[in-house]
Amino acid sequence: MARRITRTITQLAIAGIGAFFIVWFLDSRYRVLPARLHNALPAHHPGMVIVDISVTKCSSINPLSSCKLNPAVWHRVEKDLYLDHGWVSSAYIHIRRKKEEELLPEDKVVIDISVGKLVPSSGEKGDDTEKWEPREAGIWVKRSGKAGESDSDRVITSVDVLFGADAVDPRNGWKVIGTPLLLGSSGEMHEPRLSIRRGNPPETKKPVLKIRENGKFKILQVSDLHLSTGTGECRDEEPKGYNNGKCEADPRTLEFIERLLDEEDKPDLVILSGDQVNGESAPDTQTAIFKYAQPFIERKIPFATIFGNHDDEGPSLSRKEQMALIESLPYSLSEAGPADIDGVGNYYIEILARGSSGHSAVTIYLLDTHAYSPDKRSYDGYDWIKKTQIEWFRKTAQGLKKAHAGYSYTHMNLAFIHIPLPEYAIATNSRKGESRERVTAPSFNSHFRDALVDEGVVMVSCGHDHANEYCALSRHENDLPALWMCYAGGSGFGGYGGYGGYHRRVRFFELDMNEGRITTYKRVEYGEINKRIDEQIIVEGGKPAELVNEN
Repeated sequence: MARRITRTITQLAIAGIGAFFIVWFLDSRYRVLPARLHNALPAHHPGMVIVDISVTKCSSINPLSSCKLNPAVWHRVEKDLYLDHGWVSSAYIHIRRKKEEELLPEDKVVIDISVGKLVPSSGEKGDDTEKWEPREAGIWVKRSGKAGESDSDRVITSVDVLFGADAVDPRNGWKVIGTPLLLGSSGEMHEPRLSIRRGNPPETKKPVLKIRENGKFKILQVSDLHLSTGTGECRDEEPKGYNNGKCEADPRTLEFIERLLDEEDKPDLVILSGDQVNGESAPDTQTAIFKYAQPFIERKIPFATIFGNHDDEGPSLSRKEQMALIESLPYSLSEAGPADIDGVGNYYIEILARGSSGHSAVTIYLLDTHAYSPDKRSYDGYDWIKKTQIEWFRKTAQGLKKAHAGYSYTHMNLAFIHIPLPEYAIATNSRKGESRERVTAPSFNSHFRDALVDEGVVMVSCGHDHANEYCALSRHENDLPALWMCYAGGSGFGGYGGYGGYHRRVRFFELDMNEGRITTYKRVEYGEINKRIDEQIIVEGGKPAELVNEN
């Protein structure tokens, strides 16, 4: 009796599975299920699909021309393909999209896009109904009329525009079409390129940082990349005439960063400490952001970002818009931070202790140092960390101290900012590394240094002054070490570097939680490329250490 019941249940299960696959097969081709049930199928990706693409061109001297199509039918990608360099001309990409469940039998979904003067090669033999259709600006579109094609991995669900021969798209599921749109000479200045996404984007989860099992953790600080839209122009190139006089700023900068990522046993975390984007030469900020994020995402290295004074000087994206974009990228730990305090990008990161305890071993605070003084008459120069930020930092640090209390291992607090604190300029600081230029700190002192010391931060590091690349020791009133204040040094050829033969560089921090030790050193782009420059221990036993071998 029991065997008969088991056999009957098995037969029913098999019949049920078979029926499911029959219904799924029929629905994928002929939509036999209601939309509510169809959308619940595991193979379905709900959302919008592209059914056509168009380009509009218009002229400011022709009142009859328009760069807008019916917004009820077409969605416009809000990027002028000429990047406002077209004198009197503008052009925009439009896409026609529909919700997948609203597709009609006669609707054709876009399954491929190409750019060029000639009809693209068909490649492998496919459906005879799938033919390349010409559109404006050299765009070719291939569409499929198959029912159910909107569920395939071929369907294009989104289109974006990036610029430059070096454009990349690090987002999951996105791919840049390599050929620039054919707009004529005035549109080739920044070479607009389409980026397409197939399917819906997978969920992006923030990585969890953890001390390695050997007790070590390595941080790479990259500052002042100064990337542009397009390959960029080199400033203060050193050495002069390198590579037969051909210096493209962004490719050379990123090649330097990528080399170190590979040589340094893949750092556990990258801190980007401001001026990643050279605002004035980056009319499309998104393109520049994608370029600096690509090397880290490609190598699956978590990264965290704060802004400098140049990042949002371009016309396209505000600080808030940039941070929203950066937050969405794979492996990004960046955050906008609380909306009720000054600035964008005030947040902290926890690095968990090794093992399975789940407790924090290191806290890293990142704060927005803003840009230029809001009161130039009284305080010329650069802005400062505001009262609301300092109050947030103190409250957060004190709350985390309670959470970290009671554990036997050493816990360390670090901080990163862009513009240096006024205390960097104190002449009596003990120092290791080169000082080639004046410290351009705010002329108003909001005493954030004191807050860092009070809350037990052992090290703060900044960027901003490209050719300064030292660590300075700030002391308590009793002359004991209180806080190490470091510079990363400028890394990008799109920013200045013309002081005393300065070579672009970055700074590393090696944490050894077995000893409560932090060792720091620099690596350079040219010259002593395989050497650790100015290697020194700045924290020992979890506390700021005395300087050995001063400059």
